Amino acid sequence: MITAVILAAGESKRMGEPKMLMPWGRSTVLQTVISTFQSAGIKDILVVTGGAHQQVEALIGKTVQTVFNENYVTGEMLSSIQLGLSVKMREASAALICLGDQPQVEERSVRSICDAFLETKSQIVVPSYQKQRGHPWLVAQPLWGELLAMKPPKTARDFLKKHARKIHYVNLNTPNVIADLDTPEDYIISSS
Repeated sequence: MITAVILAAGESKRMGEPKMLMPWGRSTVLQTVISTFQSAGIKDILVVTGGAHQQVEALIGKTVQTVFNENYVTGEMLSSIQLGLSVKMREASAALICLGDQPQVEERSVRSICDAFLETKSQIVVPSYQKQRGHPWLVAQPLWGELLAMKPPKTARDFLKKHARKIHYVNLNTPNVIADLDTPEDYIISSS
């Protein structure tokens, strides 16, 4: 089983308000991300919360599993990845590492990444747009132990760099795999 670990623990400092709760079409940013993964056939979804976690958890209710990252202020993204993987350790063969602030990601991109994993059996599958790595990226369960053992200042980027030769890239013809929402300007441009 492929699980999706959606990283939604940030404080949204540059945005100035909780990104996950911002409107996106007829929904919110985070609800759109969850819906995209569900539409792509991902049945097991875990949202790692942190900043504004009470509002985020109230927003999504019981539709998907959530876990609160107590270290969200100091732990950086790696701590959320590690928490998500540790919760899913016994259940999944691979995890999609997803950004909660990436409502632009498309169902077909998610399906392409999962299909590539199932076809190639690669331990790491990463979407690419014009030679830029994007999200969501997939990591097979045999490599989770290494991610779980990493300590700051190491990051997920360091992990991917170390395993560069193992990465199977899925070249996608959409910039949405490299786009996310960090600032009000990003939001205005992306949502218009």
